Amino acid sequence: MIRDVQGHHLSGATEAAVTPYDQAVRAFNLVHGNAPGLFDTTRHAAPDFAMAHLGKAWVFTVANDPGLRTQARALVEIARPLRMNEREQAHLAALTQLVQGARAAAVAILDRHLMHYPFDLVAHQGAALTDGFLGRFHWVRDRSARALPLWSKDQPGYGSLLAFHAFGLEEAGDYPRAEDESRAAAEIEPLSFWPHHTVSHVMEMTGRPEDGLGWMAAREPLWSTPGHMNQVHIWWHNALFHLELGQYDAALALYDGPMRATQRPVALSLTNATALLWRLDTLGVDIGDRWREQVELWQGHADGRCLVFADIHAAMAELRSGQASAVERRLAAMRETAANGVEAAGLYRTVGIPIVEGLAAFHRGAWAAAVELLLPIRFDLWQIGGSYAQRDIVNWTLTEAAVRAGQRNVALSLAHERLATRPRSAPNRRFLCHAEAIVG
Repeated sequence: MIRDVQGHHLSGATEAAVTPYDQAVRAFNLVHGNAPGLFDTTRHAAPDFAMAHLGKAWVFTVANDPGLRTQARALVEIARPLRMNEREQAHLAALTQLVQGARAAAVAILDRHLMHYPFDLVAHQGAALTDGFLGRFHWVRDRSARALPLWSKDQPGYGSLLAFHAFGLEEAGDYPRAEDESRAAAEIEPLSFWPHHTVSHVMEMTGRPEDGLGWMAAREPLWSTPGHMNQVHIWWHNALFHLELGQYDAALALYDGPMRATQRPVALSLTNATALLWRLDTLGVDIGDRWREQVELWQGHADGRCLVFADIHAAMAELRSGQASAVERRLAAMRETAANGVEAAGLYRTVGIPIVEGLAAFHRGAWAAAVELLLPIRFDLWQIGGSYAQRDIVNWTLTEAAVRAGQRNVALSLAHERLATRPRSAPNRRFLCHAEAIVG
């Protein structure tokens, strides 16, 4: 029986299909290379190869984009009647849940599956990315931690698993270990997105923007090639370092240049530019007509049903481009989701809708209303997923709203909270300065 490079039996595979399949899995794990195209090559070479169809479904499903989720659902149905072994059936079961929006149910299947199949890198990455949008990155740390002792360091894919563990460490606040492991993973897999990404997070969270820019510049030839499918996110981190240093023009130049050039028409790719423009906008930088382009790009990529994180960013673009009716339609769809029985209903009801309503209040200048909507949800903000750095857009907006509302005590508290972890941050010092200037 034919096996993959990690040693798993592959039902329905052929000799001609296994090499492009291994290449597709590697591209998926590294976020480098055309994973969907390689899975298609595999599918055409062996139509009865279940994991070829399911592998492509994983790539599309974890993108959290409504259109790609529909395509993933079709791929799952193509695979369903095919012959599968126990490992492959677990992938089918998890994906069946995931394409219906049941993220927690999907991860529960994968979590137990990985106790039996600790070398299954597709399952590791699928679980990691899905947990990431449940706000549960500590499970990424723990799940990879239980598998790593079973791997040898020269085993194909070890660098990817180490990189997953490192990112889980970073989101759990273990910054020194996260940086050390990511640097080690970057030596093993120099083209991987994950270690470059994690080190940038460490430097963002520990207030080291100069080090961050240096890390990016030294390794730019490795992460900025066309084969890197998420290089826009690394450019976004670059822009955040410039913001921390008060170099707002440099951040805007990154938006106009490499970020626009490398973003893709997928929800999670589009969030980067939107989040950067929103930050710059609140800092008083002239955005010009850039919001118009953003709102056009968002069409069809966030529907009020698929992912709260995407809806929040799409709403930002709609608000700033003056499309109030589009925001109302989005809120109507979110309220419909909140009222039905899907897994995400509670999240839309208690967190997603208040955030979008708070952003809308902020946009129309109802600063006090924005504070009242955004302040209570801080305790549950982790549930929308993404990283601390990504979710900070909500706390950033809340802090600015408190300043503009003249709520001195709230604004001072939030500013001091931000400065406690990043005391050299130019935006954080700006928040404190404005808060201290409030009379009363």
